[in-house]
Amino acid sequence: MKHFCIYANAHKDRDLQVTKKLRDFLVLHGQRCTIKSRPEEEIPQDVDCILVLGGDGTILQAARDVMERRGVALLGINMGTLGYLTEVEPEGTESALLQLLEGDYELESRMMLNGIITREGVRRDEGWALNDIVISKSDAQQVLQFTVAVNGRVLNRYLADGMIVTTPTGSTGYNLSAGGPIAEPGARLLILTPICPHTINQRSIILSPEDEIIIEIPLGREGQIQRAAASFDGCAVPMQTGDAIRVVKSEKTTDFVKLSKAGFLEVLRKKMSDN
Repeated sequence: MKHFCIYANAHKDRDLQVTKKLRDFLVLHGQRCTIKSRPEEEIPQDVDCILVLGGDGTILQAARDVMERRGVALLGINMGTLGYLTEVEPEGTESALLQLLEGDYELESRMMLNGIITREGVRRDEGWALNDIVISKSDAQQVLQFTVAVNGRVLNRYLADGMIVTTPTGSTGYNLSAGGPIAEPGARLLILTPICPHTINQRSIILSPEDEIIIEIPLGREGQIQRAAASFDGCAVPMQTGDAIRVVKSEKTTDFVKLSKAGFLEVLRKKMSDN
């Protein structure tokens, strides 16, 4: 790796003090370094590695920015709280960079989701997610009625606040808060988790990565138009009665730099016990 991009979160790194320190360190060790601290700034095409300073949200944004590129890896430096997607804590940054420059690392490929929204059968919008695609109600006073089909067959009709479709990477996010299972991030599977379902027998379901999930928004109670939103890693697209979203494993992936020799369960235990 010769060209690094520091993907800075100006809200967490005030005056870019940490960012500039990392840039100076890399330049001192003979590396090229570009800083991206504003949304309108471009990531150079020849970047090999993106150092993401922030929390999980910043990493998800960086993943969206480079999902069309091959050969670009992300290394998260935790400036947030839990930081499930981050590899390095701030105090260990320089030693981690030295390890990276020495070539002592692995690349871990993470699966992503693709979601296509249609209205009465006509394609209307499309999005991708590294963590999850969440279908949620827009009206805080009413629950959402929706139907979930897998591979063309109805799985269930739900009365709930919404539905989470998550990757293994996203299993420690909203899915975990909603009572869903945790999956090893390198796994290939899909997890369906209802949000606050109004029956006690509706639980998370783990599906094959080859499965096709379709979530439809029908008419609500007394024939009312329902309004909802599809959120792709936090980027929301409005939905309503007559809309459906098709969710499948994407052909796109995100590569993460793995420096630690610790296994996923060990890292998970540490992060959960520290917070």
